[in-house]
Amino acid sequence: MRYLMFVCTDAEPDQDQTDWPDIEAWVADNDARGRRLDGHELAATSAATTVRVRDGELLLCDGPFAETKEVIVGYDILDCADLDEAIEVARTHPMARAGRIELRPFAAPTDA
Repeated sequence: MRYLMFVCTDAEPDQDQTDWPDIEAWVADNDARGRRLDGHELAATSAATTVRVRDGELLLCDGPFAETKEVIVGYDILDCADLDEAIEVARTHPMARAGRIELRPFAAPTDA
């Protein structure tokens, strides 16, 4: 099952930095196991553009749509046997301690 893993900041990170995971080791391990299909850090929110169309009019806004302290800073696409495995992968990501991780399964394809 494939999951999109949003990597987010958090206003209240874990203060205990004992045995803090290394991101390069996390990437290498999950790439080697075939669980991480793709992933990348995102540019700063100052580079974001929000696009909307309302009543046929294009509306653009600099920055992210939501005004929040927590922002998405990266993503990974995971291929795991089930949610339990995806949770284990996310649990070992450094940002699970410094920020937060959101796991979201891809919707099942529909017949067109």
